[in-house]
Amino acid sequence: MQAERRERPMQAAYPHIFEPFTVRHMTAKNRIVMAPMGTNFAKCSGELSEEHIAYYEQRAKGGTGIIILENVDIDYPQGSNGTTQLRIDRDTFMPRLYELCEAVHRHGACIAVQINHAGAATMERRIGCQPISASDIPSKAGGEVPRPMTVEEIKHVVKKFGEAAKRAQACGFDAVEIHAGHSYLLSQFLSPLTNHREDEYGGSPENRARIVTEVVQEVRAQVGPFFPIFIRLSADELMEGGNTLEDCIEYLQYFQEEVDVFDVSAGLAGAIQLQIDIDYKPDGWRAYMARALKDAYGKPCITMGNIRKPQVAEDILARGDADLIGMGRGLIADPYWVNKVEDGRIEDIRTCISCNIGCAGHRIGLNQPMRCTVNPDLFHDDAYREMQVKKPCNVVVIGGGTTGLEAACTAAEVGCTTFLIEEKDELGGLAATISRIPEKDRIMDFPRYLITRAKKLHNLFIFTGKPATVDFVRSLNPDIVVNSTGSNPTLPPITGLKYRVDKHGTRVATALKMIERINGYPQDMTGMKVAIIGGGATGLDIMSLFAPRGAEVTIIERSPAIGAGLDPVTKSDTANKLAKYNVKQMTRTALQEVRDDEFVVETLEGEKMVVPFDYGFVALGMRSNNPVLAALQEAFAGTNVVLYNIGDSKRARQIIHGTMEGRDIISVLQRHQFL
Repeated sequence: MQAERRERPMQAAYPHIFEPFTVRHMTAKNRIVMAPMGTNFAKCSGELSEEHIAYYEQRAKGGTGIIILENVDIDYPQGSNGTTQLRIDRDTFMPRLYELCEAVHRHGACIAVQINHAGAATMERRIGCQPISASDIPSKAGGEVPRPMTVEEIKHVVKKFGEAAKRAQACGFDAVEIHAGHSYLLSQFLSPLTNHREDEYGGSPENRARIVTEVVQEVRAQVGPFFPIFIRLSADELMEGGNTLEDCIEYLQYFQEEVDVFDVSAGLAGAIQLQIDIDYKPDGWRAYMARALKDAYGKPCITMGNIRKPQVAEDILARGDADLIGMGRGLIADPYWVNKVEDGRIEDIRTCISCNIGCAGHRIGLNQPMRCTVNPDLFHDDAYREMQVKKPCNVVVIGGGTTGLEAACTAAEVGCTTFLIEEKDELGGLAATISRIPEKDRIMDFPRYLITRAKKLHNLFIFTGKPATVDFVRSLNPDIVVNSTGSNPTLPPITGLKYRVDKHGTRVATALKMIERINGYPQDMTGMKVAIIGGGATGLDIMSLFAPRGAEVTIIERSPAIGAGLDPVTKSDTANKLAKYNVKQMTRTALQEVRDDEFVVETLEGEKMVVPFDYGFVALGMRSNNPVLAALQEAFAGTNVVLYNIGDSKRARQIIHGTMEGRDIISVLQRHQFL
């Protein structure tokens, strides 16, 4: 189905984004591609769930030109890598895949499917047998040791790729993408890091590329001459001893002829922070890789890499660095990105902050369904706005951080008269504060979006620079009071801590005071000592600020490991930094005393040590801050006023939890019969 082309003002501002793209018999209405990303939305059987279809349909409805369905297993169980993963290895999965194609086509989008075999990237406990690969080398450090495939097994897998592609074509997909990157099976053959074979499938670039060559030829034989074939590549593996961009250009000669589009990605599982971009990487940082492949072979290329701003996408296309813009997490965050750009509503885009918590963290780290820090509903987006209050309802929200802003906006959008009270002069809360750390500046995009959204609501009244007293709250005649007053740094009763921390003239600070003083620290800290109490996310953010300046950094952490609760992307990036900057790690060690220029610490075995510093930081987490909650509970006891405590003021956690609880004001309104 070809959608009717709409002429909108921003098509002139971004002409390259909204230029149609044709390859073989497929024409996409614009140049934005939803990159394939695992979700854990599939049923255990490998079939699409209702949520799954709703998720992709939202992105089609939002204007995306081409959607590439997440990787689908071509040979179960050995090819499966996810806790729940889609399958296309049997005809029984075709009806639901057909329904997905119908749903996407209804909105004028094209849809491709990524076909894949996980190889050594899977686990025996998931598939019930030893994983297979090119050689007996894990796909990443600590991964399971696979069994080298026989030639007969290779031929079998080649055939399964072809069968999967033929099914995809019959289901109504517009194209098929072969996954040959990211440490999955075909990547394991291509990479010299994981392919140590000595037969015709190992050694030279031609031999290592042989299985991919055979897969491409088999897929073309099955789908015929008019069906587009994409291939996803780690164009630069970005690991020592792995394929470089030049190596990729060399091995592509063996199978590029029947490939129509190169989907140019980067990184292996061992460099996941460069495969799933870490937050501080600039917009479009990988575009040079796509340009290199395009120049070498004259084939259309997809590029991706933290592309969030429309002008960045437009510039990449205008320069000819790539022909298509891949957006993954950006379309998780806002499925209507394309429509908003086309309508000129750039300020309304709910921009991805690249935190990798709800997506990679949930799916890869925790085996949970994918979620999003900034988008509390991946399946219905703004459908809640169709509901409206059936009787007057006054909602008072105390706290103008991201949690309070989400609650206030949501309540106002369904018709509540809403009052937002923030004690500080500015909105944005802790997220806005954290964004002052250079590597965390993307975080500010979320409060900025929420503030813009709030200011457009005529029934949302905002008070800044005003404390929320009981009398003031009562004067607003609330039906519902939302307490969202955030959190403060945890400061346990340790000798010398409260006397010195955050005080004028001392060099001991919490993370919040460090941010306040951020411009006062030397840029060159060579020879200076920095000691950090706490090896969680906050302590590691402090390390990332000072270690590159040449400081000798020591992290003291009570638990057995540094960064134990981090998402996989941040954890990998952190491990690299700890090694690169030779950061001293003292685990199973607790703070006992704070002095002017040293911490006294003690190991769990009872050994006491002194850690000297020029700058000392205490990052022991956050605790709930509830300055008015008890008074409000007492004031409204025995009345019909509902108190709803959310976000960090309920329990200090991550931004994602507050966002979801803020949106859950809908449930509170329903429960009390306002909707």
